[in-house]
Amino acid sequence: MTHPRELLKAHGLFATKRRGQNYLVHPATARAIAGAAGIDPEDTVVEIGAGLGSLTLALAPLARRVIAVEVDRGIHRALVQVLDRAGVSNVEPLAANALDLDWAALADQAGGPLAVVGNLPYSVSSPLIFELLAARHAWRRATLLLQRELVTRLVAAPGSRDYGRLTVLADTWCRLKPGMVLGPEQFFPRPRVDSQLVSFTPRPAGQAVAAPGEEAWFSRVVKAAFSQRRKTLANSLAGSLALGRAEVAEVLRSCGVDPMRRAETLSPDELAGVARALADRTPA
Repeated sequence: MTHPRELLKAHGLFATKRRGQNYLVHPATARAIAGAAGIDPEDTVVEIGAGLGSLTLALAPLARRVIAVEVDRGIHRALVQVLDRAGVSNVEPLAANALDLDWAALADQAGGPLAVVGNLPYSVSSPLIFELLAARHAWRRATLLLQRELVTRLVAAPGSRDYGRLTVLADTWCRLKPGMVLGPEQFFPRPRVDSQLVSFTPRPAGQAVAAPGEEAWFSRVVKAAFSQRRKTLANSLAGSLALGRAEVAEVLRSCGVDPMRRAETLSPDELAGVARALADRTPA
């Protein structure tokens, strides 16, 4: 595999900090990531942030089809040439923003749930994870390379400073498994932080703390609860859900939750109970 530095130079391109472009350098690392993704030979894989193709080339032999998504048009053109030179025939390089993908349509085209793999830039990691959680019925597993501090947030326990809205929703809808840690030397340009692999597996229907019919409302309540972290839970919910504080405090007490607690101290189960109790109290 040609070093990313040489590929960028050959195409007159530059890696930009704005887009968080840090490309895998070592083929063995790319193969290890692909191997950890649990890909079946009949899978359609959607690779988010295909870049210059190092991970794409490792995924291609494992899957029936790879849709390699790259938002940077210049990098996409370079990716097309990399794939052509490698003689890869089962990869579709797609110039698109992963935040705009229609996951349900992609799954329909594939004939079943997708496998998702990606080396995500930090600036869009959280929005992309929220999108994937919302579209989790379209994929069976997502294996993502993220900045290590984000993985710490994703698996944080209630009461810790890293615990937040993303933690709650990820844990509610998926089982998470942290994986290998990669140092800056694995990338070009070198980032200033470590990265870590984490896999998401959607929980089976009925195993999440929020039932299928409660999903949208539960997500709204969680967002409201964490909207103002320094405020008490009663104040955050009242302000965001257009309810009186006294009414919210009454509901919280009925759930066995002290209104003076803050959102980061509540488990997903407690938040689900609060959401159910508030469901009939919110103005239409």
